[in-house]
Amino acid sequence: MTAGGPRSLANTLAWAGDGAAHLRGLMTRMGDDAFGAASTLPGWSRAHVLTHIARNADGMINLLTWARTGVPTPAYASRDARDSAIEAGAARSPAEIRDDVVESSDRLAVVVRKMPKTAWSAHITNVQGREIPATDIAWIRAREMWIHSVDLDVGASFDDFPAPMVTELLTDVAEAMAEKPDCPPLLLVAPDGTAWKVGDQAAPTTVSGPAPELAAWLLGRSKGRGLRGDAARKLPALPRWL
Repeated sequence: MTAGGPRSLANTLAWAGDGAAHLRGLMTRMGDDAFGAASTLPGWSRAHVLTHIARNADGMINLLTWARTGVPTPAYASRDARDSAIEAGAARSPAEIRDDVVESSDRLAVVVRKMPKTAWSAHITNVQGREIPATDIAWIRAREMWIHSVDLDVGASFDDFPAPMVTELLTDVAEAMAEKPDCPPLLLVAPDGTAWKVGDQAAPTTVSGPAPELAAWLLGRSKGRGLRGDAARKLPALPRWL
């Protein structure tokens, strides 16, 4: 069985909203001294992750503006500008970062509510330079919210994700990884028999386990200790997803 399912705008907007609430709860429970601690992302503190989330909200507003007006408005002026903004923002006080995450998320929510229905059918260019439908902006935001909640390293996990979103995430990431020449062929199998294929299936490595564990491993957020590989093979090394 090959995984798939409706990644509708209504669903992705709901996942993004739930993810924002989930992450906001994690952030508000963090003491001030926790902001400077390391996240799971190399070279980034938790303050970096939270600042990135805030700037991502602004970036998504830019893309929605592009979809609504037809005027090219990239998410970020440049990769360097994005990185500089995150670096500078991470040096702020915890109170400023908390306020920024909440206020930027609220700004994005207002823009989403005001989007004309017809604008969602427009096409824009994402950060990787690919043309995508505007409806994918909601999916990008949902991924950011849930995945980075785990990256904060304050107790969240892929088990917290909405189950249908995990299925769609595995489908999405499996397709992206299949395009990478350094990704080994894989057959990912969940306990219910749902499977995701990555690359040439002539001799793939089969990796079995709960869907949240598969997603965490495929996205580089886990070493896959809860997964089972082929009897004669270790879990293969994977390239970066993005």
